[in-house]
Amino acid sequence: MICLFVLLEEGSVTQAANRLCLSQSAVSKSLGRLREQFSDPLFTRTAHGLKPTPRAQALQPQLEQLLRDIAHLTAPAEFVPATSHRHFKMALVESAYPLFLPHFLGDIFAKGPNIILDTQAWNGDTFEKLGRGEIDFGITGKDLNPQDAMMTMMPPKGIRSTELCRDSQVCLIRQGHPVLSQRWDEECYLRQRHIQVRCGNNDRWLLDFKLAERGLCRDIAMYVPDFNSAASLCTHTDLVFTAPSHFASYISSQLGLEMLPLPSALPPMAYTLFWHQHQEKDLGHSWLRQIIIHGCHDLSAGQLQADSKSDNVGNPAKPSQGR
Repeated sequence: MICLFVLLEEGSVTQAANRLCLSQSAVSKSLGRLREQFSDPLFTRTAHGLKPTPRAQALQPQLEQLLRDIAHLTAPAEFVPATSHRHFKMALVESAYPLFLPHFLGDIFAKGPNIILDTQAWNGDTFEKLGRGEIDFGITGKDLNPQDAMMTMMPPKGIRSTELCRDSQVCLIRQGHPVLSQRWDEECYLRQRHIQVRCGNNDRWLLDFKLAERGLCRDIAMYVPDFNSAASLCTHTDLVFTAPSHFASYISSQLGLEMLPLPSALPPMAYTLFWHQHQEKDLGHSWLRQIIIHGCHDLSAGQLQADSKSDNVGNPAKPSQGR
């Protein structure tokens, strides 16, 4: 059953064999027995690998549930981090690395010295990976307004979440940028050429949707795959990079960039920890989840206090792009 599940995910005998640490011959023999078991070919060969039959496709969700139930059934009665070699996988939006990891990594490795953390970029199929159990956690920005979230990112059924901290958007520019000697308002902002990070295969952020509602748009000169590249390119050009304020504060001190407020007010977004409901009874998963939440508690409280102070002095609502 495990072999069938991996074959369905990989679509290749070779890749399935590598993942299972078996020979291709052993996987082929298992596939032969599976075909007899289900009286169905299960897969047909194509130029792009193995294509599952309708029967195999119908088995996949049942297999997922079955293997999860077996994992829970055979799991230890307790989780001992001090002796565990558990391998946890996480997907994070890039701006979350300098913001969150320093707040909980030390605690994780102090209590679980042999724990392995395997991180990857947040992208468009992260929720699907959470559902399939391929990763344990994800951290990215989520728009707090449900209507806004419909335009940017709505988690599917079965995804659980908790807010880690809130953030706003600011603008990053190079030192000596011409706008520093001009009136900085929305008109000036929209006259500039911009650099945009493509997040989860999405070229448009909440800011762009909100501007479009008013018949406005930014002049995007360049799209890049990550935040660090965008910030670095700002040091050599007059491009404007609109980025989460926590990341902007960190990177501006590293690269000597200038920070300006975002003239177009938007509601805040929340950096959010996501996991799938089928992991909630996993003791190791629960242990790591609580460490992450506890480690970020002070950060979240500090951000909420800062927002409250800003509101009290009459500052405009903090903007967000939901990333």
